Amino acid sequence: MRLKTALMGAAAALALAPLAAVAQERGRDGEVKIIYWQAPSILNPFLSGGTKDIDASNMVIEPLARFDQGGNLIPWLVTEVPTVGNGGVSEDLKSITWNITPGIMWSDGTPFTSADVKFTYDYCTHPEGGCAQLTKFEGVTSVDTPDEHTVVVNFEAATPNPYGPFVGLESPIIQAAQFENCIGAKAPGCTDANFGPIGTGAFKVVEFRPNDVIVYEANENYREDGKPAFAKVTFKGGGDATAAGRAVMETGEFDYAWNLQLAPDVIANMELGGKGTPIAGFGPLVERIMLNQTNPDPALGADERSVVRPHPFLGDPAVYKAMSMAIDRTLLVEVGYGKAGKVTCNWVPAPDIFNSTSMDCSTQDIAGANALLDAAGYMDTDGDGIREADGKPMKLLYQTSTNAVRQDFQALIKSWWAEIGIDSELRNISASVFFGGDPGSPDTFQKFYADVEMYANNFSGTDPQSYLGNGLCDKAPSPDSQWQGENISRFCMPEYDALHAQLTTTADIEERGRIGRELNDMLVQNGGMIPLVHRGRISAHANTLGGVVLNVWDSELWNVADWYRIK
Repeated sequence: MRLKTALMGAAAALALAPLAAVAQERGRDGEVKIIYWQAPSILNPFLSGGTKDIDASNMVIEPLARFDQGGNLIPWLVTEVPTVGNGGVSEDLKSITWNITPGIMWSDGTPFTSADVKFTYDYCTHPEGGCAQLTKFEGVTSVDTPDEHTVVVNFEAATPNPYGPFVGLESPIIQAAQFENCIGAKAPGCTDANFGPIGTGAFKVVEFRPNDVIVYEANENYREDGKPAFAKVTFKGGGDATAAGRAVMETGEFDYAWNLQLAPDVIANMELGGKGTPIAGFGPLVERIMLNQTNPDPALGADERSVVRPHPFLGDPAVYKAMSMAIDRTLLVEVGYGKAGKVTCNWVPAPDIFNSTSMDCSTQDIAGANALLDAAGYMDTDGDGIREADGKPMKLLYQTSTNAVRQDFQALIKSWWAEIGIDSELRNISASVFFGGDPGSPDTFQKFYADVEMYANNFSGTDPQSYLGNGLCDKAPSPDSQWQGENISRFCMPEYDALHAQLTTTADIEERGRIGRELNDMLVQNGGMIPLVHRGRISAHANTLGGVVLNVWDSELWNVADWYRIK
């Protein structure tokens, strides 16, 4: 009986073997369709800080290591994550050695080597390049390549968190051969490379129409057999979050919709369509209002509008504190996000060790805000309901991207600021343009040709050291950086820079948390921004799409190689 059973099992295995081989064929599931209502405008994340551009490029170009859905650092193009314990991080914490997995190929069939990694460092740190991800290389003095599979990153000082360079969605590797003539000031002009990077990822670019659609096909040189399951990806950009959600959950036209910034009842009604399922998770994503530290007066020259200080009145603590006090964040959460939102006063609300508890902004205080402005001498002398600063009305241009929730927020905040005598002109800009990296456009969030602007972003991984580095004085976008950089408000405080330098050399996790919270408080309390809502990330996938794992610590498309069609 036992022999019979064994023979039956062997026969069954042989019968299934051809089916298993077919099931593992690369490209076996045909096409998958992704929709991002913020359309990508470039596929080079070093020339754009927009999440939609970074995510779209991450399907092609990859980092050495990245973060999984639990925020854990995992090897990606390397054999292991270097640590002091395994000898990959030096005892003095001044270097980290990465060992590239042998056999990895670029999509054009050429070997991926340490030379490409070093080139990526040279590309981003070129003084004329204007790299949007420069904070990833803060403190790096050199990158050495002892052999084609070894990369050594050297730091100026002991660096307890050496996982900034070449780690996570914002720091992938670009091919030296493709970008060798795109260094420095030449970078924005390399259209072919910026629109169609050669990569090591599961897919390669076939067609890219900026602000519209990207067509990818499976990378025949991808390192994992049988992956990706899809032969083709159509990545559609544009429209709005409502249309994107419907396209997945109601009509079934698309398989994955990103960032459904919609009211909770709208999401629930869409799910009744039966075609798709919403997925959500809380990471460090914060909807905030950035306060311009410079004077955006159109009468100034185009370049001066982003480098001249100070702003006529936003630099006064009485003003930005009153503006924050006037906002009913609890209502914003209720209107915009429901259970997918939380009131926050912080720039970095997660992980918990970095979440400051020193501020309370949960209660709106219109009376207190008015009293604060009165005491500071801002009065309405002509009775038109608008206070004056140095004899001029306190009027703001308040811009954001086009989105139903953001426009609702704008209307509410405009009304609350009107109650304290501050007038607002509302402006919304197509998300594809607002979050684009075009250095010639006047409407990008980096140019910030307004008094205040509202958006959200976050960071990869669970340590915000590089993210907090976006508050450093020298990270402000300017003509010299070709308008790249993430210090959008042009906040500059020497004490902040000094404290961040201390963070980069601190090993103890509790102390890192304390310094991180202090940096958060320093920027918020000194007028860098007004945090509003700690947002849960909500997207949706078709019920026939398997393998999707929402990741709030990295790109949402981090494991697209594992996606497959449920049949």
